[in-house]
Amino acid sequence: MPSPAADRGSATITLATVAAVLLLIVAVIAGALGGITAQQAAACTAQPAASDAAASIPAGYLADFKQAGAEYGIPWTVLAAIGYEESGFGANDGPSTAGALGPMQFLPSTWQQFGDGGNIMDPADAIPAAARLLVAHGAPGNLRQAILAYNDAGWYVTDVLDRAALYSAGGAQAVSAAGSAVCQQEALGPLPAGAAGKILAYAEAQLGKPYVYGAAGPDAFDCSGLAMMAYRAAGIVIPRTSQAQWVFGRQVPASQVQPGDLVFFAGYDGTPAAPGHVGIVLDPAAHTMINAYTSSFPVEVDTYGLPASKGGLSPVVGFTRPS
Repeated sequence: MPSPAADRGSATITLATVAAVLLLIVAVIAGALGGITAQQAAACTAQPAASDAAASIPAGYLADFKQAGAEYGIPWTVLAAIGYEESGFGANDGPSTAGALGPMQFLPSTWQQFGDGGNIMDPADAIPAAARLLVAHGAPGNLRQAILAYNDAGWYVTDVLDRAALYSAGGAQAVSAAGSAVCQQEALGPLPAGAAGKILAYAEAQLGKPYVYGAAGPDAFDCSGLAMMAYRAAGIVIPRTSQAQWVFGRQVPASQVQPGDLVFFAGYDGTPAAPGHVGIVLDPAAHTMINAYTSSFPVEVDTYGLPASKGGLSPVVGFTRPS
């Protein structure tokens, strides 16, 4: 997805944005003590106010960006920044040298997955499709990861976030609010009851912490260290390594997987018989898990077993339910 150069600029923080930021600070404190209130949840989904720079966005596009942002819980300014980077709001809607089309520059194969039967050339269809792609890859909790899935280049992520901040009256702070630890946990929904709830509560509390090989907390984790400590929080003792964890737990078929189960992969240093990577199942229906993937990523929510899953996260070796 080719990109024109991004401008740089500053914006004035509005009173509304200041209030939202203060509310998020309160949410972090409250979240450490208990559940997330409705008021805190509202702060997580609040859309950024438009800056003066946003006046350069065509009115029809602006309305579509705001509507999709509100519907999918993504800052509309991020969608607008992608729209600018990809096509200049339809000024160059392809086909690109790679065959991408439309105002949000989708490859036809990707459009089949996220287009929902719409018209790839119509902003009213393409912009929500871009939002669905971002959500499928970790937005709004991990915007950097999601944008990287849109275009696998570090400079692209930087340019999009810089332009999103330019379009927001609150600057970068307003854009990043949805990625706070409290908002990430809110986006994951209510926890299941019993041991599974305790396992996932621990895992969710580690979101954003760095991957360090051999680490088992409290400040960093590797994949099996995170699994071991999450199960320990539920009073269940499991082995330290992914290979030993695979042998230890009772294997369950994919059709019977539940939140809190472990999902295994061969990984770069393992085999199907001795898996080298493990994650904690979050939502079996959505094929999501919490894992410490590699040193290039923090503890995060990833998909597993899907065509769009990260390298090494498909196919799945199997699932276990330690007890």
